[in-house]
Amino acid sequence: MLLRPYQEAAISDACKALDKHKNTIVVAPTGAGKTIMLSALVGKRYEDGKKVLVMQHRDELVDQNKSKFERLNPYITTSIVNGTVKDWKGGTIFSMVQTISRDNNLKDRPAFDMIVIDESHHAAADTYLKVIDAVKEDNPDAEIVGFTATPNRGDGKGLRKVFNNCSHQIDITTLIREGFLVSPKSYVIDCGVNDKLRDVAISGNDFNMEQVESIMNRKVINQRVVEEYLNHAEGRKTVVFCSTIKHAEDLLEEFLDQDINAELVTGETPKADRAQILHDLAYDDVDVVVNVSVLTEGFDAPPVSCIILTRPCSQKATMVQMIGRGLRTIDPEEFPDLVKRDCIVLDFGTSVLTHGSLEDSVSLDDKEKGEAPLKQCPECEAVVPMGSKICPICEHIFDSGEKEEKEELHTFEMTEFDLMQMSPFRWMDMFGDQSLRMAMGFEGFVGVATNSKGSVAFGKVTERGGQLKVLAVGGGVQCTAAADDFLREIEDGNAAKKTKRWLDQRLTDKQRAHLATQGINIEAFDFSWTKYRAACMLSFLWNKFVIEQAVRRYL
Repeated sequence: MLLRPYQEAAISDACKALDKHKNTIVVAPTGAGKTIMLSALVGKRYEDGKKVLVMQHRDELVDQNKSKFERLNPYITTSIVNGTVKDWKGGTIFSMVQTISRDNNLKDRPAFDMIVIDESHHAAADTYLKVIDAVKEDNPDAEIVGFTATPNRGDGKGLRKVFNNCSHQIDITTLIREGFLVSPKSYVIDCGVNDKLRDVAISGNDFNMEQVESIMNRKVINQRVVEEYLNHAEGRKTVVFCSTIKHAEDLLEEFLDQDINAELVTGETPKADRAQILHDLAYDDVDVVVNVSVLTEGFDAPPVSCIILTRPCSQKATMVQMIGRGLRTIDPEEFPDLVKRDCIVLDFGTSVLTHGSLEDSVSLDDKEKGEAPLKQCPECEAVVPMGSKICPICEHIFDSGEKEEKEELHTFEMTEFDLMQMSPFRWMDMFGDQSLRMAMGFEGFVGVATNSKGSVAFGKVTERGGQLKVLAVGGGVQCTAAADDFLREIEDGNAAKKTKRWLDQRLTDKQRAHLATQGINIEAFDFSWTKYRAACMLSFLWNKFVIEQAVRRYL
């Protein structure tokens, strides 16, 4: 498996920070592939024989992380420590922090060379500190690395006790620009209360939601919310964020009054009921889920393509978390009747005005290569990436000074071709008009078909007798990213290097004969046909019928 470019950069920076500080944290938004990066980092840094502890705070993450880790690192032994199984033999051990922090488990543990903390914004909690202290007591040189999408803790505790630096911070706009998340389209709606919202007091690390409710929870405003939903996003799977439970209940009634299939999820909703509602949102006839703050973390429903904010966010990270629930791309095979090109954001709470829309932060300026620029936080003295607006360690807000002028991104065409250039595999324009682009390795091939209606990405694992798979439907950037990701997953660096060498090699006699049977006769003196071009064309011709079938379904 080959990593995405930004994943490689994050791991490289993390390794440098570990060499210098023995600890580091990597901040990456939902969709960046934190588990893949976590696994690749351990694989790069440790061979079997070393002991690594991977801690997570939810039980379902243990099996997920272990499975992905084994795919990337088949040569490293693994094991699990949980309530029923206590297997300490693995080179890398996966466990929930609640389990590993028990006194009897800490007593039985081996010495560890590294601790990896998934969702490391929890690392300042007492249970994590208890494990870290115990490991450090055995091995003062043990390395600690954390991965999180949201470094800022809800309880206001900084992460300084665990981390003194942030080695890499991936901006959510990077994933949007490169096609791994869909682009948001933000609409700010002023119901005449924006000035009042700006005057709401901050309680803890967020606005006083009781005050927000007194401003926002009015029938005329709730009716306006539903009206704008019907105007801009009717039929889209939607998540609504409210200030309080009473606010959410009243807004739910307005959706129901308009015969919109809506449900309510709060912290008091039983676990089984919540799971059913979220399942119905993704796969069934629930169109709108109204909630307070329970769906900001650990919730993933790719079909969601509308986010409604009826409350302000004091921190941009909170806004990004909420909007991020709607930015996931979808798997066309899992959702064959759904095409997702973007996410509508309806903001009634001034968050976009306060923090800036996600799409406005994209710059097309070229970045100089070399060492990642860093700066020191004046509050906690942590070393963090130069671009950080909020310190991931202590939440200090950096003074931005003069606003940097950025070129607004109106099209993703430039980015699409950037993606093709960054790919370790060579993309071929099959007919010279960008209607079909293909790339291949030893294990399979991918392609992106495009017309005026949009693009369809497809791929096939040929050596395993696999079937053609539709990878993405929508914009060219999104489809190119999905296709390149598929090829990265099934191939390795050697395949990429060898197939690139085929660009300088003439097609073989066998390829020439195969092309002739397909009606393409190559003259002996035609040097434009390389081994790679011929391989791509034959892959297309041998699979032409199923490719055309798949593409016609969507275009």
